[in-house]
Amino acid sequence: MSQFNLQHVVESQQFDRNLLEQVFNATDMMKADLHGEKKLAKFLDGKIMASLFYEPSTRTRFSFESAMRRLGGDVITTENAREFSSASKGESLADSTRIINGYADVIVMRHNEAGSAVRAAEISRIPIINAGDGAGQHPTQALLDVYTIADSFPGMNGLKIALVGDLRYGRTVRSLSYLLTKYDDMELIFVAPQVCKMEQDIKKYLDKYQVPWYEVEDLAAVVSEVDCIYMTRVQKERFHSAEDYQTAASRYILTPELVGQMKPDSIIMHPLPRVDEIPPEVDSAPQARYFEQAQNGLYIRMALLYLLLQDN
Repeated sequence: MSQFNLQHVVESQQFDRNLLEQVFNATDMMKADLHGEKKLAKFLDGKIMASLFYEPSTRTRFSFESAMRRLGGDVITTENAREFSSASKGESLADSTRIINGYADVIVMRHNEAGSAVRAAEISRIPIINAGDGAGQHPTQALLDVYTIADSFPGMNGLKIALVGDLRYGRTVRSLSYLLTKYDDMELIFVAPQVCKMEQDIKKYLDKYQVPWYEVEDLAAVVSEVDCIYMTRVQKERFHSAEDYQTAASRYILTPELVGQMKPDSIIMHPLPRVDEIPPEVDSAPQARYFEQAQNGLYIRMALLYLLLQDN
């Protein structure tokens, strides 16, 4: 496999089509090897991953730690770094990063402040992987999202995708929007109430790459025309106003009746966890891909760890 030309993975904008193909080829290899019970455990033997999470996580943290162990590496971790690390004593992120550089070969970091992973990467000698930085970005989620879409729509061209819910604070939809500019004839529909509309920086980036987009507030108006509906949870913890949160909460629910209006070959995605935006009755719909999407997170993260550490 050719040299991977990234030292850190902190933003979706780092990836062009060539890098995406490299990651997805490695992901295919991991998926095939894992199911074929081949010798994955030799790939990262002797390597250590530091799992540094300042915010709660289930899928991202567990999939990264599982990925590292399945590749033969080891993990050092703290469940809530804000409470159980030296951050609780006032240690800066920069100092924590410098210290952990001496203990591990890669740092997987989730932080409550946007831009934190970029700042850590500027001073780190070892790879930093952004596992979510506040309302900023979540690039590994975007990679697994595109991988999941591509599995249903090979070639990834000419698709109409609806991003629904909390687009203002949703780092997953921000990161995904950046990556979708790498493909031809994409069209994005932003479905959100006024209090959590997509921010202008993403809209300007789409305009720069000539990706058409438009905004609506009525989900029912677009379900029958899109290839992918990407639902998101309205994130109570990100809102500064209880009134704004109540305005957005439970605004969009993808009911079985709405799913019945979708195209047969369309897909439903969600970064999870969900609250009430996708009822359990939808789980058996042929369009539902969100559990497969979560599983793809393991393969994508195995691929990234392998690509970042294979020559180090």
